Amino acid sequence: KYLGSQVFSWSYDDKSADVFISKNKQQHGTYLNIEYRDLFLTVEIPFTDSASVENAVSCLMVLLYLNYDDQTIRERMSQLYPVEMRLKVKNGVHNSTIIDDSYSSDFQSLKIALDFLESQKHHGRKTVILSDIYQSGLSHQELYEKVSNLIESNKIYRVIGIGEIITRYKQSFKNIFTYESTQEFIADFNDKDFANETVLIKGARDFKFENIVSLLEEKTHETVLEINLNAISHNLNFYRSKLNAGTKLMVMVKAFSYGNGGFEIARLLEHHKVDYLGVAFADEGISLKNSGIKLPIMVLNPENTSFPAIIQHGLEPEIYSLKGLNAFISIAKEKQLKEFPIHIKIDTGMHRLGFEEEQIAELIATLKANPSVKVKSILSHMATSDDLEHHEFALEQIELFEQISSRLISELNIHPIRHILNTSGIEHYPQAQHDMVRLGIGLYGVSNDASEQKNLENVGTLKSVISQLRTIDKGESVGYGRRFVADKETKIATIPIGYADGISRHWGNGVGYVKINQKRAPIVGSICMDMLMADCSGIDCKEGDPVVIFGTDPTVIEMAEKLDTIPYEILTSISQRVKRVFYRE
Repeated sequence: KYLGSQVFSWSYDDKSADVFISKNKQQHGTYLNIEYRDLFLTVEIPFTDSASVENAVSCLMVLLYLNYDDQTIRERMSQLYPVEMRLKVKNGVHNSTIIDDSYSSDFQSLKIALDFLESQKHHGRKTVILSDIYQSGLSHQELYEKVSNLIESNKIYRVIGIGEIITRYKQSFKNIFTYESTQEFIADFNDKDFANETVLIKGARDFKFENIVSLLEEKTHETVLEINLNAISHNLNFYRSKLNAGTKLMVMVKAFSYGNGGFEIARLLEHHKVDYLGVAFADEGISLKNSGIKLPIMVLNPENTSFPAIIQHGLEPEIYSLKGLNAFISIAKEKQLKEFPIHIKIDTGMHRLGFEEEQIAELIATLKANPSVKVKSILSHMATSDDLEHHEFALEQIELFEQISSRLISELNIHPIRHILNTSGIEHYPQAQHDMVRLGIGLYGVSNDASEQKNLENVGTLKSVISQLRTIDKGESVGYGRRFVADKETKIATIPIGYADGISRHWGNGVGYVKINQKRAPIVGSICMDMLMADCSGIDCKEGDPVVIFGTDPTVIEMAEKLDTIPYEILTSISQRVKRVFYRE
């Protein structure tokens, strides 16, 4: 096949390849160490995710093969930017959900897109807008019969075919509406035809389906939080790799999944077959159940007034006091329940919620006398699992938990799930995995341990755009209170995100920065309710250009350190008016 052709090879493992590459992933990018002939070259690229790194390596190989000089290679590689990701989930008009895959059209990627559509299950009704399919290697008749069978097996409500070829073979489909061009579809478009359904938009670039996406997408705030579902899966699998065989996994999705999104992430976790979900309050669990989540959901901070709703929706309450236990038992008796699952919280040193050691005898007596409830699990919470300076205290908590839980198990003659470890506990105290662990912030790409952080992928990227550019003269000021006064001619970008969106006012006045076209632009002046301003002098940019608020640079960890807070606060502060966009590579 390759007779007479020249093969140019590269490898991360085989030093006999034309180019041998080693990678050094850092917080804001990746260093590629290149060995090629007599050349030893280090190139920095502004990516850390695997897909972008591989794309960049391909570009680098072309430059090497074409004999570009070292300086040109370094300059051009540093200016790369990521290609548009596929399979983005967006809110659509009239309570619809849009899955945007408007960048390719081949049979294999259609199968992947339909699998993703099935995994979302936002609505019962599903529509596919599909362009002509290229490069199948099949006859048109055979191809569209296969496509029709695939569509039918995925229980698609309707197909909208766009293109001359799919129009010609529309008889292969049972329920299809066809248009010969995107322009013809747009001319006939009525947004009221799309409501309460999930719409997969799948087409080759030539068809410019981004125009259809624009018509169907709900028009909201230009600031978005992009959630990488691949990164969540990666982080989940990383922590799973640390667990003993048989150890169950509860994942915390409280506080809107730490600000990252509710149902979409819960659905992904259900797809990955985690054992439990954890929420803080009943209404969070009810929302997930109403969205179709079938996994058991534990409510960690239930209020007594929420007990009837917890029972009604099949949630499982954490019980942390005798008052709460008696209140729940009273309602359970009234409803004539038998062995309703509850979770007993033990206070081993956190001193926040939980039964204290001297209350255990009364707890046991109450549970023995009331068969309306059943202890599904016994848990506690570690206060210092992230701080090894308090290692001894953590071990004391674990020991006390084992003593009290063993007593409960023995005297009640039960076989509950036991769990005490959170994310940092999984990292630092593997000997205390017991029957289950609770994964929280680690799923979302944040670890308190620098060595563990290297293994996690960034999940959320907060993005906005430049609303307006202006140049101010020396001595002119920006924002409320004239907190920034220019010491030279300065180009200012106004960006539509502010403290009402969750950006701390302390991040302004030169403390923080944003990224515009891969370059840092310091935030100047005070952050406003709906806007902030950045000094973009020396950056080639225009109005409408994208702006990164946080992601891989700056990270939420960096922001938290500068703001003297924790990443949890940064993530959970992002307001609901910021649209969440979910994507998968």
